[in-house]
Amino acid sequence: EDGNYEPPCPVCGESLEAVAITEDVACDPRNVYAATKLHQEHLAFAFGAEHRSDVTALRFHNVYGPRMPQLTPYAGVASIFLSALAAGVAPNVFEDGGQTRDFVHVIDVAASVCAALTSEAPGNGAYNVASGEPRTVLDMATALANAVDPALAPAVVGGWREGDVRHVFASPKRLWDAFGCRPTVPFDVGVSELATAPLRVA
Repeated sequence: EDGNYEPPCPVCGESLEAVAITEDVACDPRNVYAATKLHQEHLAFAFGAEHRSDVTALRFHNVYGPRMPQLTPYAGVASIFLSALAAGVAPNVFEDGGQTRDFVHVIDVAASVCAALTSEAPGNGAYNVASGEPRTVLDMATALANAVDPALAPAVVGGWREGDVRHVFASPKRLWDAFGCRPTVPFDVGVSELATAPLRVA
């Protein structure tokens, strides 16, 4: 209500410092979508334990790029912002726009999947697939607006979306060390490409 969206320290009251999530951090899904993704991992690992098989779980962070689905709450903010811009409307950014996410280009995601599938030493466990460079939600909205139509500057509207977490970005070090793949598409290049790519309707 005061417009301060940073989670406070329960001891001193100061804003907490966001850090990259590793695969070893305890999972705490805050909505049904997140809970079902985690449940898929549990099922896969249970199968692997029962059949003595390695299981590689790739945890995709905010994937963006060509052929993103249009007008769906599960597509991520990049698609939501681009849908608004395509309709000639300035994108609305909740809170103060300072929420951080790890936006990873679909080409880098595909390369990570291929690297995991073709590795001579199969990985057993969870691996973050991320860029390793957190950006704010306002960064994404502004970059897309500048690429599509600078006159449609994002509107920071306050409020919040139920179930959203203030900061979610990952450390991809385990993936990089295990499979030798690193991101190749810089944020500005990927966003410029996305700005002119058609969105997938279904």
